Amino acid sequence: MARQEKQKHKLLALARIFETETDENHRLTVPQLAQMLEAQGIPCERKSIYTDIDALREIGYDIVLQRGRGGGYWLAHRAFELAELKLLVDAVQSCRFIPQEKTGALISKLEQLASHHEAAQLQRQVYVAGRPRSQNPQVLYTIDALHEAINTGRQVSFHYANGKDHTVSPWQMAWDGGSYYLIAYQDYSQPAGIRHYRVDRMSHVKVLQDQPCCGKALYDQFSLPVYLKKHFNMYGGPEYRVTIRCAPDLRETMIDRFGRDVIYIDEADGFFHFTTPVCVSGPFLGWVCGFEGKVTIVAPAEVQARLAALGRTLSSTYFFEKK
Repeated sequence: MARQEKQKHKLLALARIFETETDENHRLTVPQLAQMLEAQGIPCERKSIYTDIDALREIGYDIVLQRGRGGGYWLAHRAFELAELKLLVDAVQSCRFIPQEKTGALISKLEQLASHHEAAQLQRQVYVAGRPRSQNPQVLYTIDALHEAINTGRQVSFHYANGKDHTVSPWQMAWDGGSYYLIAYQDYSQPAGIRHYRVDRMSHVKVLQDQPCCGKALYDQFSLPVYLKKHFNMYGGPEYRVTIRCAPDLRETMIDRFGRDVIYIDEADGFFHFTTPVCVSGPFLGWVCGFEGKVTIVAPAEVQARLAALGRTLSSTYFFEKK
């Protein structure tokens, strides 16, 4: 009876061997496969393994035979190729909203999608300059709860890092500058409207099953790409239609930041300008100053004045430090 029970596990055990022990550079012969099964307490005849391999092929396992010296059977295709797994590992390593201990756990799970031999190549360390990782151990559960609320059209309540409690209607999730944000509608303070919150700064998130989302009329007019382009580093501020003039070599830089749907107008001297909505904030003004005169604000006058004031402050600070 025990032998029969072991035989029931044989096909699953063989599939697992192919998944964990074989790849293009590591193949196994039928005697080796039989030996590995016997090591797990599953006795088998070598001839039966050929039948088992055919059965695995029938259910979708791409098991290939390499003939000749050093040949054998191996699993040719998996759900993820090694290059794709490396990309996912790099992405997990770069996400500062994921705590370090969660990063290790996620990478360990990704390693299970490769053979043992290839998994060693996934032990990569991506250095992200100046980005401390989140200390919020509940962030993955927070993201799950927010997606549930969005999918079911329910409001959420949460405690934010600024010490305040919020109840909002969640609309979308957005990724910007290495952080994850919730884009939501709030009407508990004036003016009511769209707000965004960093997910790793949220805690005690609760889906309010008896409170459907509100603000649908505003949501129907909402464009996430436009919203993200207007907010530099996700900082808010008064919105203006700003005309920006740039040096010729900055065209691709501006396209990367504002997109190709903006109308870029060439000037006689090779410079170009364009007009786009911007929430004018410190990060936006600092972004302009960072181009050291190769980017200027043409209009409106209010934004020009704020930029000039910032320029004077930076100049006096530089002079003081040099002195």
